[in-house]
Amino acid sequence: MNLEIIGMIGAVREGTGSKGAEVHVIGGGVDGGYITDFSKAHEDSGFDKVLVGYTSSSADGFIVAMHGAANTEKLGFLVAHRPGFVSPTVLSRKAATVDQLTQGRIALHIISGGGDLEQKRDGDFLDHDSRYRRSGEFMNILKTLWTSRTPLDHKGEFYNFEQAKSDFECFQKPHIPLYFGGASEAALKIGAKECDVYAMWGEPLKEVGEKIKLFTNRLKAIGRDPKSVRFSVSTRPIVADTESEAWDIAHSTLEHVLKTKQNSMHGAGKERLESVGSQRLVDFAKDGEILDDRLYTPIAAATGGAGNTTALVGTAEQVSDSLMKYYQLGCTTLLIRGFDAYNDAVYWGKELIPILKESVNKYHKKHVVTGKHLL
Repeated sequence: MNLEIIGMIGAVREGTGSKGAEVHVIGGGVDGGYITDFSKAHEDSGFDKVLVGYTSSSADGFIVAMHGAANTEKLGFLVAHRPGFVSPTVLSRKAATVDQLTQGRIALHIISGGGDLEQKRDGDFLDHDSRYRRSGEFMNILKTLWTSRTPLDHKGEFYNFEQAKSDFECFQKPHIPLYFGGASEAALKIGAKECDVYAMWGEPLKEVGEKIKLFTNRLKAIGRDPKSVRFSVSTRPIVADTESEAWDIAHSTLEHVLKTKQNSMHGAGKERLESVGSQRLVDFAKDGEILDDRLYTPIAAATGGAGNTTALVGTAEQVSDSLMKYYQLGCTTLLIRGFDAYNDAVYWGKELIPILKESVNKYHKKHVVTGKHLL
């Protein structure tokens, strides 16, 4: 199975923290020139897609993605979307329109929301488990609308409509890919039923392997082909020319994060810990500052497990080797973004990404020769 490398872009040049130590990429205003430059930097560095995040105060992800796509040639855009604020009938056509205009350069990352306060800013007052049930219903409706050739009636827990239809189909077949993550029981149940890519944060290798196994068993239990679902893992590489320099940057990044109090997307870490995935990252940090070979956990602990804050620290060769271990477990999508997001994306294109792609090619060639089963 082919490797997919995903980065992340923001909409404004000045981020939320000190330069080189920004926990979040998507805060602030809108700068069209920067969106263009940021997108081109990822395309030039060999990324396949970039994630466009979502918060209750940030720029619209679909418009950001369309602007980026209009100024690049091949780069894909993984647009984060929270169900609850746009009808699935409207969103299905909106996403399919982008899919057609970009000729297949869009995917959706369905996020249910990790904190009540963040959700309430947009008028959503559902509790945690209800939000995940809504996400499941939402994804199911999208897939049905995208593949239906006749008008659709639906009466569910969260959505009701009659004779919904679209005058056009998705460019991608059978439909736009749906990415989805979540570590709670509610999330796992929904993800196994509906998603095309199950996304995980950068936990230790043993735990990621166990999650893949358990999720695969869920797929089998409900009659889905395990090969129909891909797995993604997200980490924050800290890469430098020497290992000692990389660790210096890691420690400096932690100092900046603590100094600027970047505890969560919109405030105190307590809100973030309503997310089971965030709580897991904080708990892993209690097991040690460095897990596996180079999985650095203190930044995750300092931010209350704010999205994707465990770091892989080392040279390009060392970090590539660590990423390959996730790939060999079955994570064929690797979502990597730096704490100095723009400059890191450029730097990684020089060594990290070429080395990683070559490692994947060698891995598959070796298994073809030996006759072993490929991912």
